[in-house]
Amino acid sequence: MHANARQRFNASFSPERYGSFLRALESEWNFPISFRVAETPVFIPAAHRDTLLRAGGEVLEFLSRPDLLEVTRPALHPRTFVPGDEGRPTTLCVDFAATLGPDGEFLPQLIEFQGFPTMFAYKVGLQRLYRRFFDVPDNFSPFLGGLDEAGFTERLGRLLLGGHSPENVVLLEIEPLKQNTAVDFLATKKMFGIEPVCLSEIVREGRRLFYRRNGRTVQIHRLFNRVIFDELLQRDDLPRQFDLTEEVDAEWVCHPNWYGRISKFCMPMLHGRYVPESRLLSDFDRFPEDLDGYVLKPLYSFSGTGVRYHVRPEDLDAVPENDRSNWMLQRKVDYAPMVRAADEGSVKVEIRMIYFWENGLPRPEPVFNICRLSRGDMIGVKYNANKTFVGGTIGFFEN
Repeated sequence: MHANARQRFNASFSPERYGSFLRALESEWNFPISFRVAETPVFIPAAHRDTLLRAGGEVLEFLSRPDLLEVTRPALHPRTFVPGDEGRPTTLCVDFAATLGPDGEFLPQLIEFQGFPTMFAYKVGLQRLYRRFFDVPDNFSPFLGGLDEAGFTERLGRLLLGGHSPENVVLLEIEPLKQNTAVDFLATKKMFGIEPVCLSEIVREGRRLFYRRNGRTVQIHRLFNRVIFDELLQRDDLPRQFDLTEEVDAEWVCHPNWYGRISKFCMPMLHGRYVPESRLLSDFDRFPEDLDGYVLKPLYSFSGTGVRYHVRPEDLDAVPENDRSNWMLQRKVDYAPMVRAADEGSVKVEIRMIYFWENGLPRPEPVFNICRLSRGDMIGVKYNANKTFVGGTIGFFEN
């Protein structure tokens, strides 16, 4: 990525300073972080930033299809359909692998995109602490669209609260403090006063929802949804008065239906320079012979669950005929070793471009990013945890 910024950062790095950085992160929210935090951010040159914005814009053109709701309706199953005003996908994440094209130039390749929130508040704190402990040039920022930290925080608060008092807005999750992303929920509470609440703690009276806050019963007017149906459908042990599939008198921010509509389900409908070939298993008359050139992915899973990176014929045979429309083969992407770590090793990068689509805006707008570093086949904070210079991080774009 950016050679000079990389050299400056690596010169400021030491294992002892990294340890102090991690302790400061946990003390920021007084909570242990359960995933691996990378030793370094990613420094992205302005030209690469512009390429990522161009690639993200092309991918999100899909949302302008006049038949968007029709073509994505099959992604919504009766068991997971949530009534109420879907509005628009208010937060969008577009994940790109950092690769090199045939000409040796930076060429982002789409891995997936989703109409679901990601870690926002925690990453704001993360970027601030990278600056405190290491040498991060002043002319680099993780924010996009002309925003700085204050501007991004204001927009995030406006999107999450929707004009309501924080006590009437809840972050809805399943046992939130047991989730891998719990630190982000606590960061959101610290930043905006929004309480993370388990679905089992919601009390329903007719169409109205309530929860307990500081010993009081408080009505919920707005739900910031972080529940993933894949997990919810497996939790028969979770007592609850409110099922997401019931119509209630409350607004949604990040309506749950967009998790299904804007997802891996859409990948086979996308084409272009920044999109690797993706096809549903049900669309093949005959599977490719070069299976090592593909990744097998379930359409409905999270955090890499069920992905087969080294595909074998028996993996395909194991998928029942009537379930093959729920799996896809995606052309394997060759991640380039884009980051030179302080230990002189090279690291792969995945960059998540984050967009907000607030009411009144004609199209989604880029606002922020997060990154993941890997030295293995799989990208994600739960993989190659025994290695260094891997894990969750953030990108600083050159201004």
